Amino acid sequence: YFGLRVSLFSDRTTLFTIIYLATTLFTVVGIFIMFKSFANPANNQTLMLNIATGLFFSLIVAKLNFTSLFIIEDLLRSFLWLFQSVFNFRSAEFISRSYIWGLFSFSTGVLTLLFLNYGVWFGKYHFKVHHKILTFENLPDEFDGFKIAQLSDLHLGTFDSKKRVQKGFDLLQEQNPDVIVFTGDIINNRAEETLLYIDAIKNLHAPFGKYIIWGNHDYGDYMRWENKAEKVDNQEKLEGFGRQMGFQWLNNKHVALTKGDDTIYLAGVENWGLPPFPQHGKLNEAIEGLSLNDFVVLLSHDPTHWREVVLKTAKNIAITLSGHTHGMQFGVEIGKFRWSPVKYKYCDWADLYESSNQYLYVNRGFGNIGYPGRVGIRPEVTIIELRLKGN
Repeated sequence: YFGLRVSLFSDRTTLFTIIYLATTLFTVVGIFIMFKSFANPANNQTLMLNIATGLFFSLIVAKLNFTSLFIIEDLLRSFLWLFQSVFNFRSAEFISRSYIWGLFSFSTGVLTLLFLNYGVWFGKYHFKVHHKILTFENLPDEFDGFKIAQLSDLHLGTFDSKKRVQKGFDLLQEQNPDVIVFTGDIINNRAEETLLYIDAIKNLHAPFGKYIIWGNHDYGDYMRWENKAEKVDNQEKLEGFGRQMGFQWLNNKHVALTKGDDTIYLAGVENWGLPPFPQHGKLNEAIEGLSLNDFVVLLSHDPTHWREVVLKTAKNIAITLSGHTHGMQFGVEIGKFRWSPVKYKYCDWADLYESSNQYLYVNRGFGNIGYPGRVGIRPEVTIIELRLKGN
């Protein structure tokens, strides 16, 4: 309040105070609406609710943005005043706020506001295909060129346009994948969030089928259920809806994919993450009966599972496909440069990682949650193409 008033609105303090208080009241009401919608989530959010949530969220972030810059200015002014007081005691005066700095701070806040609202209107539907070609010495000959399409973190309850979501599904189908896998978090909380999209997902097809695993949101842990039975019923409904979509659940088990005389294995585990996320994944069960010579692709929602468990115990897993991080739905990707605040929480947060000839691919997510948009980190369709080394 003081930073903006003194540096930019010193001649119009009354008008500024009215605008500022009105904006603050609007933001407080918005926070109340957001908490209420999160506490009692609908099966599917409306366009108006997403726009309102995005606007309230962006106002808060914009305020934090230019407030932080004013705090930096205050610290510098205080340091200079203290320095003058020590070395020139009588003439020390507290330095007034800078108009240029105030304009810069305010401008960064406005740009933040605009970018975040762009993410709500357009960014979350700006789907992108990430095509990775991975070569292996032990890949069976028949699977040279085999294409795996990966979706992750749909969070179907957050979307507000079935038509625009369909464009993302069409983009996947255009890649002509051999198999389609979904690595968890198909919903936010309720199984009914899938109902609007059952037919669209059912129409996705691949010669070797479609497979799905549980993510942390799929258990319904973030809802207040009347009793345990209601929560279990929600999970059973989700399993049923998944089968209606044409998915086969791979929770702590594997299937064989056979082509000609050759076979690879697709394994999946339930969610396994570091606390507070649940650890239901049982890798030993998922790959039980498979040998070190078998070529295995693992579906595991949380990428931390790769370093914490997979690399230490399962040398026959050639590639692990994960999601979960969303790339925080905010960041910068220009060429090979990639940054998001989520990197300070997750070592492996987007794209491809390799260790001891084992790969991890972290999908940036198809949907969104919390902030109903994306800025810089586009929603993703992943194509992993397997190649035999030397071909």
